[in-house]
Amino acid sequence: MYRLKLDTQEEMDKQLYEFKILFAYHSNKIENEKVNLDITREIFEKGSVTGYTGDLKTLFEIENQVHCFEYLKQFIIKKYPMDISFIKEVHYKLTKGTYDDRRYHINNERPGEFKKHDYVTGVYEVGSYPENVEVDLQDLLNEVNEYQGDDFFTVGVYFHAMFENIHAFANGNGRVGRSLMNYYFMIHEIAPVIIYDEDKKQYYQALEAFDQNDTLKPLKQLILQQQKKTWERNIGERPKLHKFI
Repeated sequence: MYRLKLDTQEEMDKQLYEFKILFAYHSNKIENEKVNLDITREIFEKGSVTGYTGDLKTLFEIENQVHCFEYLKQFIIKKYPMDISFIKEVHYKLTKGTYDDRRYHINNERPGEFKKHDYVTGVYEVGSYPENVEVDLQDLLNEVNEYQGDDFFTVGVYFHAMFENIHAFANGNGRVGRSLMNYYFMIHEIAPVIIYDEDKKQYYQALEAFDQNDTLKPLKQLILQQQKKTWERNIGERPKLHKFI
């Protein structure tokens, strides 16, 4: 496991410069094959894109990653514990302008609001029932925020597994869950993780193992492997990392 301590937003901008672009690209591409790395980089670095003729939803998804990263920076430095309103705001930042007509108009779903209907989340699952989402999520937050031990890596992985199991929103749960897991890691001085698009099959299988067999081991092993892959690849200037086994 790799540790990463960030004391200022300026330090975060420097040390996570390449990470934030690659994280946004892979986190979006896991669920949207239209996402392009060059376009992602251009939006992060220039704030706009030229000559884009693709799907607007894809463009919004990329821009939303920029807005979400900027939003999270202040809270990471302050080590702000997650709560319901914070999670709703992260969801809003990441999904604004991306809901399809069926969800937005027919089912009256909205970015930043908990789901109003059931949606299939796995082979047999629909997640928490809409009327139970807030209670289930608050129970999870209480469990995570009140943890008194020192194995924050396992707790972060557990939070991600449970968050995806609850499936609190009509869309965007994966993008939100991956961002929140990294947020939890960083407020506990753990290096964040890119889950690479080429490894998404194993990622989905690990989440399914948790849903079906209540075992966290496959997901924890995968996240450890992805963290190693993230920081041992050449992604620009290497942060001041400390490796712990």
